[in-house]
Amino acid sequence: MSDDRPIIDPCPLSPYVAWAGNRNKDAILKAFKELFPTRGDALEVATGAGLHINYLAPHFPHIRFQPSDCDQGVFETIRRKRLEGDNNNIADPILVDLTVPSTWPDARAQLYDVIFVINVFHVAPVSIADDIAALGAKLLKPTGFIAIYGPFKIDGKYTTSSNEAFDREIRATGVPEWGLKDVRDIEREARKHGLTLKRLLDLPASNFILLFGRS
Repeated sequence: MSDDRPIIDPCPLSPYVAWAGNRNKDAILKAFKELFPTRGDALEVATGAGLHINYLAPHFPHIRFQPSDCDQGVFETIRRKRLEGDNNNIADPILVDLTVPSTWPDARAQLYDVIFVINVFHVAPVSIADDIAALGAKLLKPTGFIAIYGPFKIDGKYTTSSNEAFDREIRATGVPEWGLKDVRDIEREARKHGLTLKRLLDLPASNFILLFGRS
């Protein structure tokens, strides 16, 4: 694929989100093939247009995928992609707003082996780390984990010059919440909810997967 990148736009249906999703989907799949259980239940937070969940689902026929988003306007797109891919192991999307705990699924009805979040933190406030950790503490099975994919700083430092340039670019938009977050800040919030950073996977294109599980 060409490196010509659309203008940064976090809207789930934007050309930029489609470009970014296609660019990193194979690296994510490769990592998830190592991490995911043979069978079980996986919740995607902030599914957006459904690109990743519909790409992943055929590779994990014994995983039941649950898409979710705070914007119900994307639900029809998720369903359409599911139909196009004949992905019968993807459930109907549900409303989950990380900032509104009353929208979170009922743990008495369903617990998850995996909760995953892709390309969200650099266009969200760092406080979302607390929300995701709280959600995980509520909904993860005892051996379950949270997988967070995206670009991050570590110990206040950029890991590559490209990530530094990317951070400078997104901060130049003037949106206060945008910018690369530090792994240690996310780790600190997770500990408040009994979750610890189990693994830090270094992926292509200067991205990481942060893997959190129960302490």
